[in-house]
Amino acid sequence: MPRRPRIQLADLPRHVIARGNNRQATFITGEDYAFYRECLLDARAKYGCDLHAYVLMTNHVHLLVTPRKAAALSLLMQSVGRRYVQYVNYTYKRSGTLWEGRHKASLVATDDYLLRCQRYIELNPVRASMVAHPADYPWSSYRHHAEGKLDPLVRSHGNYVALGASPEQRQAAYRELFRYQLEPGQIDEIRAAANQDLVLGGERLKVEIEALLKRRVEPARRGRPVTRETSGKRSEQMSLLQEIK
Repeated sequence: MPRRPRIQLADLPRHVIARGNNRQATFITGEDYAFYRECLLDARAKYGCDLHAYVLMTNHVHLLVTPRKAAALSLLMQSVGRRYVQYVNYTYKRSGTLWEGRHKASLVATDDYLLRCQRYIELNPVRASMVAHPADYPWSSYRHHAEGKLDPLVRSHGNYVALGASPEQRQAAYRELFRYQLEPGQIDEIRAAANQDLVLGGERLKVEIEALLKRRVEPARRGRPVTRETSGKRSEQMSLLQEIK
């Protein structure tokens, strides 16, 4: 079965997942995590990507990234993946692949979905029972957003900036979001979109992107197919895309 084509659009956020091959560990020591961060920092600047949130888990990574050029995200992930594999193979005297094929990536709408996805990413260590609170995990962007501990990797999204008029207000509002767990249905929706390279957003956005790319960006629905009339005119599609940037 052919692989689903990437959604290659600039200036729209992506939720990215890269997993270790056969779920094997990709990070063993603190130096490994630190080197991967260094690779991300260099590639982010080189290829023009804004990294809004991240978590580095034992055998996979989650990133929330806005590429400023259509192909920038793929270039970033290829660069980081190759450089990190070379480091791991040299350090641990091994050879062969480290990552499980190509990375997964979903387009994320810049409304409630974006901060929901960001919370999903930073709560990964809690869901994995590695820590009791995201602030206890050192390899994520949570403390940058919630405690003001500057992380040079992170360029906060405008949705986060809009949480308050000052850094202190934004941090307090962000911490408040973590008083509540994500609902199981929200977690399932985020996972399904990322694992299938689809769109995380409302129906209007999905119809808009489908019309723009001329292909499906969500799982096929049962029953009668949606007609082209439901997508509206092309000018309306482009207008709606501007609203989500």
